[in-house]
Amino acid sequence: MEPSADKPETIGFLLIPRFSMIAFASAIEPLRLANLLSGKQLYDWALLSRDGGSERASNGIPIGVSHAIADAPAVSSLIVCAGIDGHWYDDRQVLAWLRRMASRGVALGAVCTASHILARAGLLDGYRCTVHWDSLASFAENFPGIVVTGEIFAVDRNRFTCAGGTAAADMMLHRIAARHGEDLAARISEQMLHDKIRPAAMQQNAVIQQPLGIERQDLQAAIQLMLTTIEQPLDLLTLAKRLGQSRRNVERLFRTYMNCSPGKYYLGLRLIRARQLLHQTSKSVQQVAVCCGFSSAAHFSRCYRDHYGVPPRSDQISSRYRMSAFAESMTGEAMPSAAVVAQVAEDENEGREGW
Repeated sequence: MEPSADKPETIGFLLIPRFSMIAFASAIEPLRLANLLSGKQLYDWALLSRDGGSERASNGIPIGVSHAIADAPAVSSLIVCAGIDGHWYDDRQVLAWLRRMASRGVALGAVCTASHILARAGLLDGYRCTVHWDSLASFAENFPGIVVTGEIFAVDRNRFTCAGGTAAADMMLHRIAARHGEDLAARISEQMLHDKIRPAAMQQNAVIQQPLGIERQDLQAAIQLMLTTIEQPLDLLTLAKRLGQSRRNVERLFRTYMNCSPGKYYLGLRLIRARQLLHQTSKSVQQVAVCCGFSSAAHFSRCYRDHYGVPPRSDQISSRYRMSAFAESMTGEAMPSAAVVAQVAEDENEGREGW
């Protein structure tokens, strides 16, 4: 559904409970500035929620909307805005509505964890997409048939997804440039004090892993190699050879800039990935241990408990209870779903081993 060249393009924003405020603001503000700086009404927008009531962001601030999805106005593009626990969102009414919108030719976008929602609706099959770095591992595990990248945003035909945060601004500036020219997009970027419009190909790891105030390509290369070998970790000598450095240089690099040994930093990355998988997928502790390169579940559990202060199974159970409470807040059901309760009970019984 291509908008007419002489009429404003209307973009819908579907707010999911506990959506990310920074991602939502970063997506909508470039549209306001496009109208302001061009002196024309280039864009209109409509804020939507499932039932038409205000929706509360993850920071607790409620945002009023203009429509429920049942009476949504005609839009050429629809952006799903999610945030905390968006990877668990599974409202069948909303997913069915999204599929209807897609069948009408509406371009579909997602910010932050909302790529999980489009994927669950079957709307990213055959498309290339991205999602916030904290959900990349779980997305790849939950939707193995979908090509997901670590880029800050991805545009593939009539699907556009971004990692969230300020990457939403880069994605929208890209869309504005494609429709109304790069000069307008650059002026908007300047008005936002956004020093440059980042390209889609920029990797999220390049943004989040570089220590604040430090620009070391050799350190970045080492961290990137660690991230790509989490399932089969490299010993320090092999890591150094892959980087074209001596073992001593790699050790010095991490102790100088990260205040720890390469091995300790590597282990931390693996445990971060493990926690993501425990919280965001249905994998068992044993399966997560394998995915993160641990020789046994017992070894994994000891490392996890030392790092996070709680055994992995207990942490997973707590996360599932939080997830069921989130589902209750959306549906009004008094109890967690039977599936969640059964899984938690099973885990608790198995957990008597002390994992």
